[in-house]
Amino acid sequence: MDYFSQEKSVKPGRGDLLISEPYLPDPNFERTVIFICEHDENGTFGFVLNNKAQVELHDLIDEAGDYPANLFVGGPVEQNTLHFLHREPALASSSREVVPGIFWGGDFNQLTEMMNTRTIQSTDLRFFVGYSGWAAGQLMDEMDAKSWIVLKGTSPSMIFDWDNQDLWKACLNTMGGKFRLMSNYPKDPRMN
Repeated sequence: MDYFSQEKSVKPGRGDLLISEPYLPDPNFERTVIFICEHDENGTFGFVLNNKAQVELHDLIDEAGDYPANLFVGGPVEQNTLHFLHREPALASSSREVVPGIFWGGDFNQLTEMMNTRTIQSTDLRFFVGYSGWAAGQLMDEMDAKSWIVLKGTSPSMIFDWDNQDLWKACLNTMGGKFRLMSNYPKDPRMN
């Protein structure tokens, strides 16, 4: 086993974070952190947390008005779809709780009303265009190829409060040891 590889026994699951290995060749996932919303025998579904979109939410949907929400590219799949994560208890009954305190989706009409009346804070929401998805067995093949590192124990704070620009490095630093060293790898090893 290579010094920087993760233990083979760490398998991804719903609510975990997938951290791309430092030199993953796919530009869609370069230094990304993905929150897994679904992972079962049918495949895996999640959102890239640290790839801010080049457009604003109000550019895509009129209902957003002047609400100051950030929009992220959730992944390369179906980028014509809009998704959201939140930690708002008032929306919990219409949402799916991925892990305690982190909800996926919900009643969009209720959400836009809360946005327009400012009864939900923008720091309690993450919007995504598109998503990241793997067919049955595909993610496990990528895990075997050491393309991803799994971080267990995701908290609402990690999703909503941590700086998305430094999220990849912060997640590896949280894991400590060899992963902290990995977080300092240059993007281009020839520049070292």
